[in-house]
Amino acid sequence: MLFLPELTLLGAGLTLFIFSLGKPGSGKIRNLALSLAAVTFLATMLCINSEGTLFYNSYKVDFFSQFFKVLIALATFIVIIFSGKLDGIKEDIQPEYYLFLFMSVLGLMMLVSSVELLAIFISLELSSFAVYLMVPMRKAGKLGGAQVEAGIKYLLYGVVATGLMLYGMSYIYGLTGSTHLAEIADKLSRMYNQPAAVIAVVLVLAGFFYKLALVPLHFWVPDVYEGASNETTSFIATVPKLAAVALLIRIVTLVTPDGNAMTQVLMVCAIASMFYGNLSALVQTDVKRLLGFSGISHAGFVLLGLLTFDLTGYATAMYYIVGYVFMNLACFLVVCTVAQNGDNVSIDDLTGLHKRAPLLALTLTVGLFALAGIPPLVGFTGKFMLLVAALKQGYLLLVTLAAINTAIAIYYYLSIVRITFCTDDADRGSVITGRFHYILCFSLILIIIIMGTIPQKFIDITTTAVQTLV
Repeated sequence: MLFLPELTLLGAGLTLFIFSLGKPGSGKIRNLALSLAAVTFLATMLCINSEGTLFYNSYKVDFFSQFFKVLIALATFIVIIFSGKLDGIKEDIQPEYYLFLFMSVLGLMMLVSSVELLAIFISLELSSFAVYLMVPMRKAGKLGGAQVEAGIKYLLYGVVATGLMLYGMSYIYGLTGSTHLAEIADKLSRMYNQPAAVIAVVLVLAGFFYKLALVPLHFWVPDVYEGASNETTSFIATVPKLAAVALLIRIVTLVTPDGNAMTQVLMVCAIASMFYGNLSALVQTDVKRLLGFSGISHAGFVLLGLLTFDLTGYATAMYYIVGYVFMNLACFLVVCTVAQNGDNVSIDDLTGLHKRAPLLALTLTVGLFALAGIPPLVGFTGKFMLLVAALKQGYLLLVTLAAINTAIAIYYYLSIVRITFCTDDADRGSVITGRFHYILCFSLILIIIIMGTIPQKFIDITTTAVQTLV
């Protein structure tokens, strides 16, 4: 039972590999992928309360890891549902596309349970290289070779981040003589303000900063979001961020509040991410690029919770990233549905959407309002709780700058809502939606509203999860 979700994903990958040897229809492959994703989600739910260690204590199964595995499986299932017929992926390689998707999910699930540096490295590379291959699988369409360029950039930046992380791991091993996080925490506790220790931890964090798209490892985001297919971008923008935050929390819990140098590094990254992401998003016309820069700014907000170095802050950061994933899924559901033949969606393409597809327009509006931090949605509640947690720790300047960024973000989010609801639908084609889209739209809207209006239930769950670490 401890390794059941991962074994399920291995079985799913093997099944898809066998199907890739033939020439199955796209509908058959899609139904198979949906079934395998549903089975994976059920397997993670069955193991939600499992506890134990594997592989010589390098792999820990606890409520913290299982909580994130359930969310990873659920988010993947939702992405596969609204990806539809994979209009943006070449039809003859769709089995391979799903194979790499499931292998990436396997790496992410292994990542949240890894408590040893080499296990973390292997899991991170498994999850990353599968996505590197998914990006250039997009149909050429109107972009020409942009998907290949995006794939190369994603790979090159990923290799740099991996190199930095491995260099940091070598430093940590040299300082502590161990690769297990528990032993590292004990030995590093007496040297946090030493330059070598600070450099080591920062370099290790670089790998997760890359996944979370935090400054200064954010350069890949706009080009990869734009060049990858809508389905691939939906996955990249949501699922890996869950695993990145889980590992960031595991690593940051090793740092004591006395580590002033480490705190300053995280503060600079948080402020830079918020300002760079929001200011860059102001001038975007492509919806995916805009959401990419938006994701950079939200990553800065997540760091507010980690900077508290306490249970409440970690739990709030978990709550916020879960809410962010559902907000983003709502937006990308609309992008994938509105897109014609898998092409990118510009803000102008949303003109008059409230008449062409009222439910999609409502879903997009709820998602954008939540991202902007408008009450009573989960984005407002999450940001408010993060700001309060940071303020209690004395980060007045950081809270002030975060509040300013919230105001900046409102402008570009509401500009999309204005195009959606305050323009005519002249010369715009109809949007075809199925019953699955209706169910998903209503479900995501309800989740975003319920998480925002009744946050305590969710905070209790995230607090219980974090208590297994501290």
